[in-house]
Amino acid sequence: MKNYLEHKGYIGTVEFSADDKIFFGKIQGITDLVTFEGTSVEELATSFEDAVTDYLETCKALNKNPDKVFKGSFNVRISQELHQKTAILASKKGLNLNEVVKEALSYIVKHEEVLDQAY
Repeated sequence: MKNYLEHKGYIGTVEFSADDKIFFGKIQGITDLVTFEGTSVEELATSFEDAVTDYLETCKALNKNPDKVFKGSFNVRISQELHQKTAILASKKGLNLNEVVKEALSYIVKHEEVLDQAY
């Protein structure tokens, strides 16, 4: 079961407000804040698709790159024990910590179903 929407390569979050009795979400992977909502799943999906299409058309009209620019670096917070074990593993394999993390992330991206089993 997935709890997100996909359209034209974009992902939209799916949330529900019990107080307002409405589904809502936002487009992920972009710098701008673009939200959408609906009172049913079908309405939410249509609203998301319309939001993506409108966002892309607006970016094109403004001659703006629609995607968020990722620097390629980020901080990861893990336990001291996992940090130590990963650093030791890297040393054993003749790699540095960044190389081990890159390999692990590449594996997860290629085999995302592993996360479904873990959570």
